Amino acid sequence: MSSRRQPRRLEAAVRQARARAAPETLLGAVQSAWVEAAGLQVAAEAEPVAEREGVVTVACRSSTWAQELDVLQAQLLARLNAALARHAQEGRSAPLQGLRFTADAARHFHS
Repeated sequence: MSSRRQPRRLEAAVRQARARAAPETLLGAVQSAWVEAAGLQVAAEAEPVAEREGVVTVACRSSTWAQELDVLQAQLLARLNAALARHAQEGRSAPLQGLRFTADAARHFHS
């Protein structure tokens, strides 16, 4: 009689599939960690859209959101780097150097 494998938990299978499918770029890592680091309310109003030399541009729905998040930049940067470190693959560090906020989300949001 052959032994049957136990089914995997859905959560573990989804996490493993997402890790394999996620692009191995800093922007991809930040986008994956954004909701966890920024929170649901901020994530609904702002989205990481570009990266250059370790600085991620976050498109906000309004200039008010861009200004508010700019004030909170140090806290968001610390939370993002902590989230990136928790989810980093072996040998990868969290090289996020800074955040830049713009009010041009209309170009990026499709909802």
